[in-house]
Amino acid sequence: MMAAVLKYVGKIFESQNYNQSMSKKEQASRRGFLRNMAAATAALAVGNVAMAAEEKNVWVQSIRSKNGFDANDQINIALIGAGGMGVQDTITALQVPGIKLVAVCDLYDGRLKEAKERWGSAIATTRSYKEILARKDIDAVIIATPDHWHQQISIDSLKAGKHVYCEKPMVHSIGEGPAVIKAQQESGKIFQVGSQGVSSLGNEKAKELLKDGAIGELNYAEGFWARHSPLGAWQYPIPDDASPATLDWEAFISNTTKRPFDKTRFFRWRNYTDYGTGMSGDLFVHLFSSLHFITDSFGPNKVYSSGGLRYWKDGREVPDVLLGTFDYGVQKAHPAFNLSLRCNFVDGTSGTTFLKLVGSEGSMDITWDDVTVKRNTEVTSDDPFFLEQMRKAGKEVGGRKRILPPQEFKFSAEKGYKGGPYDHFVNFFEAIRKNGKVAEDAVFGYRAAAPALLCNDSFRQDKAIIWNPEKMELVKK
Repeated sequence: MMAAVLKYVGKIFESQNYNQSMSKKEQASRRGFLRNMAAATAALAVGNVAMAAEEKNVWVQSIRSKNGFDANDQINIALIGAGGMGVQDTITALQVPGIKLVAVCDLYDGRLKEAKERWGSAIATTRSYKEILARKDIDAVIIATPDHWHQQISIDSLKAGKHVYCEKPMVHSIGEGPAVIKAQQESGKIFQVGSQGVSSLGNEKAKELLKDGAIGELNYAEGFWARHSPLGAWQYPIPDDASPATLDWEAFISNTTKRPFDKTRFFRWRNYTDYGTGMSGDLFVHLFSSLHFITDSFGPNKVYSSGGLRYWKDGREVPDVLLGTFDYGVQKAHPAFNLSLRCNFVDGTSGTTFLKLVGSEGSMDITWDDVTVKRNTEVTSDDPFFLEQMRKAGKEVGGRKRILPPQEFKFSAEKGYKGGPYDHFVNFFEAIRKNGKVAEDAVFGYRAAAPALLCNDSFRQDKAIIWNPEKMELVKK
């Protein structure tokens, strides 16, 4: 079996004819990719490789599942913000061995009641996050509140000696990031931002493949997020009992514009700029996080966006179609490249999340669970019509190239893989236990949040914005 696989992979690579036109650096990069690909294939040939019927496709289940770590010291956690994302985060966190939920905080009584029904009557519940931070039996908190509370609760939690898992985006506005970074550094506590794809096997494999030269030199990337449903477009359900008696509206708006009670704003907060960060802060930030992890980039130098409200005209203050373009300059880790992002909440094609990296020799399609590498093969043209027409025109063609169907290699997580969100919490808790580091600390989280927030600023101001990603500061023109 192993010999057959190696022979098969070798046959594919022998058909490529790049060496004469490539630089020494490009040739070394390509040789590294081919060598590692062959080695990985050989190692997997015992039972993890399945060859497709057509030679153009090879399915390689080379991304290995993570098993986490031993359940030794128990870590007590609390949830602050028990909406949909907070509940899902907690469900995932409790799958990690040695994790216990102690308390839940939310401003709506119905969610506190549901918390006890879901996790047991012994769970402490409160409307006040400061009561959570005052407890000595809580080691770490999950912050899954609306975006406008991320900065303050993160800083207060770190100062209270708690480790923090804060949902993305880390902050609500561009000026809030430095204070969170400072608080993390001064506290010495673990701080992880919740862009869960960063810890996924798909992102890890893409990072490895890019480094090995699988697509040559990066020059372009693109991503999109598509939805077409009321729930997907943030028309979240509003409980029948929502009232000033059952939820603390005054606490909700205490750090922003004062308004009369509005249950729609409370439960559909993503649609309003006082509380949410729009499509870019909710979804583009995932793509920035994955891209920056894979490329080791600090972020873009130039940000421009456009869009509009095309369909969900329900009183929201943010677009339901958004396009963003970004210039990434030369950095130590990568060459200059361009990024294009789009988000569409009126997408009739039923599209889904997608991130593509394009290089001089191929491309990678990346999800949290798999990576597909496509590499073009060039051969001397044998198109007689083209050659004859060029001869008649007095333009003899020698060595004319044409594009053949690309070679395709798909890397997929093994069956039973628990996914990026689980791995993200494994990394968080492992760092707490071992006083280690996480993939997405406050600096990384801010560098991912900044271009997303600037995308919103660009849309509102209708102009390009210049950003220094290394110093993490705006550049005045």
